[in-house]
Amino acid sequence: MPKFAANLSTQFTELPFIERFAAAAAAGFEAVEFLFPYEYPAAQLKQLLSENQLQLVLFNTAPGNVAAGEWGVSAIPGREAEARADIDRALEYARALHCPQVHIMAATLPEGADREAFCQTFISNMRYAAERFAPYNIDLLIEALNPLTKPNYLYASQYQTLEMVKRIDRPGVYTQLDLFHAQLVDGNLSHLIRHFAGCYRHVQIASAPDRHEPDSGEINYPWLFALLDEVGYRGWIGCEYFPRGNTLDGLGWFQPWATRR
Repeated sequence: MPKFAANLSTQFTELPFIERFAAAAAAGFEAVEFLFPYEYPAAQLKQLLSENQLQLVLFNTAPGNVAAGEWGVSAIPGREAEARADIDRALEYARALHCPQVHIMAATLPEGADREAFCQTFISNMRYAAERFAPYNIDLLIEALNPLTKPNYLYASQYQTLEMVKRIDRPGVYTQLDLFHAQLVDGNLSHLIRHFAGCYRHVQIASAPDRHEPDSGEINYPWLFALLDEVGYRGWIGCEYFPRGNTLDGLGWFQPWATRR
């Protein structure tokens, strides 16, 4: 049976971030994910998770200067010290919040940039991260982002991230299979799920092409949920979608799997 994690960065945004934990629990979720924890002390987030009996299953390293178009710094040549400080900070939060995995953000490439130089920088920083996280059995994830949503990100295709994991060549490094991004770039989602089972450690969902609830659009999610069960996927499925309206009004699709009322 699929296990769903509410994404508190995209869902329940009718409420302040701090109030979304209780809202997710009341809606029947047992786990949550979000983009970044760094605006809040780890102790405060830990208390919110505990009070609402929620497990945190994923967050990202810091994004860098978003206003300047950055989306991660771990692949930017010359920014290694900053990237490794971000990695160390993410490890502190992951340990404090008992989070089993962290997404290491790569970077967007400026026009005309040497992509291989960015790849080499990212590989080096990922190997550093793998060494730092390994003693705590916390997995590292990398994610392909489609070019419409995030232009010029280091990798857009699932096949690029799969190849990058091979190049990093360290235990505990996996891909993050966001089926919304994958549909827009690669398609053939059933092939990705079947053929690369074991390569991805986290799955995320949203309708395509609009990135709303997974009960509309061109992806047959109930069929894919059954397929994930069939291939033995035991991880969480993150609901990284933007509700069409009020979050609760759009959770009809989730009711068959809601574990709490």
